[in-house]
Amino acid sequence: MAGMATHVITGAGSGIGAAVARRLHARGDDLVLHARDAGRAKELAAGFPGARTLVGDLADPDRLSWAFSHQSLPDRVDSLLHIAGVVDLGPVGELTPKTWRHQLNVNLLAPAELTRHLLPQLRASRGHVLFVNSGAGLSAHADWSAYAASKHGLKALADSLRHEEHGNGVRVTSVYPGRTASPMQAKVHQQEGKDYDPGRWIDPESVATTILTALDLPRDAEINDLTVRPGR
Repeated sequence: MAGMATHVITGAGSGIGAAVARRLHARGDDLVLHARDAGRAKELAAGFPGARTLVGDLADPDRLSWAFSHQSLPDRVDSLLHIAGVVDLGPVGELTPKTWRHQLNVNLLAPAELTRHLLPQLRASRGHVLFVNSGAGLSAHADWSAYAASKHGLKALADSLRHEEHGNGVRVTSVYPGRTASPMQAKVHQQEGKDYDPGRWIDPESVATTILTALDLPRDAEINDLTVRPGR
């Protein structure tokens, strides 16, 4: 993406999202950073001078339309980067509908709804929709059912969107990182009852590099699915 591209990013507050936002900000691109509330928006704007914010709670996808109707969506969107996510582990025998719903809302329904709202701009710019999925979006292990279901669903969303929008010039990429050193990973280890050593896992900067590679690829090609695994 040459010149001043505009990127809408969810999850820019930490981990992979923060690494991607820093890299794009440093090269002078325009950022529209999603935040769940006004307080978080203020923090993000302070961390990325010149960035705009878009406020709406991903945990409540039904209200995103209402939230966006009270703000101005960006006129131009070159990429929509779905990086926010939540995880709650537990066996099927113990997970409640509330826990299932929270992960499905944030990890699957909200990305679908955000994409729906920004598709006109993405079509106009022949832009890019990128989903940060997970290894759990390809295979599900014990205690990961709800999270993995949300991420398997996210793969389906991306695959369908790719077929639907290919003729409009919109590129769609899914990135499947293995365990990445981030606050989310610290929480996973806590839920697993394991000690957390960030040095054992992928640096968010490395995942950010793969995301920028997909975004910057010349227009004659498109990375559909990219699996990134710990190299140590």
